[in-house]
Amino acid sequence: MRFILGIVAVLTIWVMPAKAQISNTQVQALVEALRLAAPQTGTENDGLYSDWQIKPDNIPRWSRLCTGEEMTVKEFEANTTKAREILGCVMEDILKEQYAASGNDESLAVRRAAAWWMAGDPNQYNQGEISSYTEKVLGFYQKQK
Repeated sequence: MRFILGIVAVLTIWVMPAKAQISNTQVQALVEALRLAAPQTGTENDGLYSDWQIKPDNIPRWSRLCTGEEMTVKEFEANTTKAREILGCVMEDILKEQYAASGNDESLAVRRAAAWWMAGDPNQYNQGEISSYTEKVLGFYQKQK
């Protein structure tokens, strides 16, 4: 009986999908791809901030979550190194979630993460203008690696 239970346990572990390990290189490639793909509105006061074109409400929340200290929009814009660190923290979790949701398909995970970034919904990765944006992010991501 123990032998059979052992075989069942081994088979269960063997057929379970492997959980993808996300490297810092992948996360930083995604953060840079999001920066490169950021929409250029041509409007100076468009309500979006930094090279990544972030909504101002996200900056204090994300900085507090990732560093324990709340940053202002001005502080965030003035410190690209800190901004990258915070965005890496946020996007690492998102990329891990999207790897799982995509069956560990890296390209699809990146597109889903980009859709989350742009629209707040990773399931929109293949919808309309979001699709074009996610393809653009994926292209920049692949060049970073």
